[in-house]
Amino acid sequence: MIEIPVLIVGGGPVGLTASILLSRHGVRSVLVERHPGTAILPKARGINARTMEMYRQLGIETAIREAGLAPERTGFIVWTESLAGREIERRIPGRMAPANRTASPVLNCLCAQDDLEPVLRRFAEAQAPAELRFNSELITVDQDADGVTATILDRVGGGETTIRSNYLIAADGSQSRVRRLVAREMIGRDRVYDSVNILFRADLRPWVTDRPAALYFVEQPDLRATFLTINAHDRWGFLIHSLKQYGYTPEDFTPPRCIDLVRKGVGEPDLPVEILGVSYWEASAIVADRYRDRRLFLAGDAAHEMPPTGGFGMNTGVQDAQNLVWKLAAVLKGQAGEKLLDTYHAERQPLAMMTTKASLENSLSMGRTARQDGAKIARPEFLNEQGLIFGASYQSSAVIPDGSLPPAIADPVTQYVPSARPGSRAPHVWLERHGERVSTIDLFGTRFVLLAGSEGRAWMEAASRLGSPDRPKLVAHTIGEGGELADPEGRWREVYGVEPDGAILVRPDGYVGWRSRAGADDPARTLETALDRILGRA
Repeated sequence: MIEIPVLIVGGGPVGLTASILLSRHGVRSVLVERHPGTAILPKARGINARTMEMYRQLGIETAIREAGLAPERTGFIVWTESLAGREIERRIPGRMAPANRTASPVLNCLCAQDDLEPVLRRFAEAQAPAELRFNSELITVDQDADGVTATILDRVGGGETTIRSNYLIAADGSQSRVRRLVAREMIGRDRVYDSVNILFRADLRPWVTDRPAALYFVEQPDLRATFLTINAHDRWGFLIHSLKQYGYTPEDFTPPRCIDLVRKGVGEPDLPVEILGVSYWEASAIVADRYRDRRLFLAGDAAHEMPPTGGFGMNTGVQDAQNLVWKLAAVLKGQAGEKLLDTYHAERQPLAMMTTKASLENSLSMGRTARQDGAKIARPEFLNEQGLIFGASYQSSAVIPDGSLPPAIADPVTQYVPSARPGSRAPHVWLERHGERVSTIDLFGTRFVLLAGSEGRAWMEAASRLGSPDRPKLVAHTIGEGGELADPEGRWREVYGVEPDGAILVRPDGYVGWRSRAGADDPARTLETALDRILGRA
């Protein structure tokens, strides 16, 4: 029997990210994945800026960008009758608009899943004390008051191994075996529409070089499809939508038929095309009614399935892992109460409901559920969801309200107003350290971070006294005139909403847990109480 603090089931982006994060928190884990290796098909491609912030903090951003495409190579969204035919509409995604790029120090990245997963696997395997086991399938799981017992089948040798863990993270996708043990129901619309994804090799540069895009939507009376950019040269996806509405069945997509359809979409009947793979799938818009059952946790597609229209599935999943892992680490180290783990569902499930709804509305606006006579252009919110990406606001016992109201916005899907109100993502502001530019985002990672104003020395002293084995270590910074970090643009106090003697406590996932707009009579006691409340120790 193997005994381990955390067992991760599933070796996709969510499971691999959870493994990396656990290692960074010093928590041992074993990851099991039934397939022999990482993904062999592109699947998800878009990594939004919020997710890239997390990978930047983990030191992985550069490697992911090297494996993917630069943003300028995917700058448009195009609707066309065919790649060689009449262009219907061209957009710059709202996420790439100059005004929206100020929300983060990083840009989004297009990196196909079969290129991303090897990067994450390499980093996960390099991190002690993680262990990754491919060709290993979870076949039984049971939990009791003291832990989880899982039976793992070696799909090559046929042997079985028992793993005993304190907790289990199910990141094993929409067919998750663990989901059936945790979720009582899946909320939403199942099997909204069907699609087939054709992976092919062909040189499409003659039709795309002057209008580099992530997506080229093909609108024909008998063909609704999307060219998915992978390497912007000779490797592409061709996603055919709403099969039933156009009289297709999965069996229709033989290699010769796929070649004909790709040529039809390009508008070039003699184009050389090599089919690399064909996969049929159905889009759903469903979210688990609960993410936790005692020692079992759902993450990623095991917890929520959403249409790909918006690119939120993988991003929501890896951010699930970021939210959950620091909480598991704190509990396992005896630094937090078990109550903290309940905040995983309280914070992530409502956000998944909102994100899934927006993704579904995107797909419906594009006519995915009915045959269309003319071109169907996506609603303006499509790929303009700044509010969903940066504006999530958590409400749980791991967030201490300060009585402030949320920013006044008309549309929480598309609008983002930077705010350090407790429960919000700590906003990006450019600061300076020794003359070098540094973002507030770069101050966060796997630890609690205290940010104090220029007159906040009492908070700094309070933070230094809290360091003990039974509490997470705090990293503290002063910002402003005479502080460790300079605020040359004078924006930090305004955006973070604190006076020179105020302070703010940012959690390991980059979200604000507590804020004191001004000083306190007893900073040490105030900070200690705030930290204990966040950790479920109060």
